[in-house]
Amino acid sequence: MHTLPPCPLCQSAYTYDDGAGQYVCPECAHEWPIAGAATAETARVYKDASGNILQDGDTVTVIKDLKPKGSGGVIKQGTKVKNIRLVDADHDIDCKIDGFGAMSLKTEFVRKV
Repeated sequence: MHTLPPCPLCQSAYTYDDGAGQYVCPECAHEWPIAGAATAETARVYKDASGNILQDGDTVTVIKDLKPKGSGGVIKQGTKVKNIRLVDADHDIDCKIDGFGAMSLKTEFVRKV
């Protein structure tokens, strides 16, 4: 039996061959050529606390109160953060939060809106 490769973006095992020389992922709608499947780079997949896939520009909500280091304030649960930017660092999200300015967050503390 021939096994199909998992999706390079979301790692879903439910990929299929569309018959036109491409693999398709039904979960994230990513398409990639069959010929380049073995050499395709696997991009890091960022997921929120609920397992939803995050992308640059998404809006997220903070799911618990966070006390930023070096700041006297608290980022309250339910705070919306718009236009996030995903980075490959110890904190996965760079963003601007009203009242706090530039901030780095971890994906485990946010939920996609």
